[in-house]
Amino acid sequence: MPTKTLHISTADGRADAFAAFPDDGEPHPGVLMYPDGFGIRPVLRDMARELAGHGYYVLVPNLFYRHGPTPVIELPEHIGKEDRTAVFARLMPLIEAHTADRVRRDADAYLRFLTAQPEVVTGPVAVTGYCIGGLAATRTVVAHPDRVAALAAFHAPVAADGPDSLSRLTAEVHFGHAESDLTPETLATLNKSLEASGIHCTSEIYPGTVHGFTMSDTDAFDPAALQLHWDRLLPLLDRTLPRG
Repeated sequence: MPTKTLHISTADGRADAFAAFPDDGEPHPGVLMYPDGFGIRPVLRDMARELAGHGYYVLVPNLFYRHGPTPVIELPEHIGKEDRTAVFARLMPLIEAHTADRVRRDADAYLRFLTAQPEVVTGPVAVTGYCIGGLAATRTVVAHPDRVAALAAFHAPVAADGPDSLSRLTAEVHFGHAESDLTPETLATLNKSLEASGIHCTSEIYPGTVHGFTMSDTDAFDPAALQLHWDRLLPLLDRTLPRG
């Protein structure tokens, strides 16, 4: 599986990124994958390779490139409960500085870069993300409806910008929520906002999960929920993206 470390010119500098894609010399649909707040690390590279193995060019940008290249902060091999307080003390200033305006500026650069790669077919792409990366994915799709055919976000605060933002979505959407992140009542309110947009959408709580359930290097990891994530994501991409 070919992989690359890349640098993307943005309005605010150069963002480092990781890419994985099939080794067949053919162009494939593009997927912009935003990492969670812990950033690009082995588990994200593995997930990008897994997705690329299904026939996609996957680009994973460093959300916090303004503060330095990957790894922006040092992380333990496994991010357990005993490490989270210290890790988040260092991460929160970066997360708080990553404003909606910054996300939108970066998104334009990432999408232009992704669609310009010779390994990517012409046409719309998909955007997916995890935790804060899921919010960045949602903001990206709202800002660029003509360039994105599918959006998937997992254990992410997708409603952070309010229902009016979600009503502007035009891509097909899947939101996979952690059971610890929202109540059934909150989910019903969220889904009502999504229904108002008229898009094809699934938005569901993954049973028995806590925030971060897709990430195998954390205590939140749930193998069954990670598989459900693939079971939702892969068909979404297959039916929405061009194959060349």
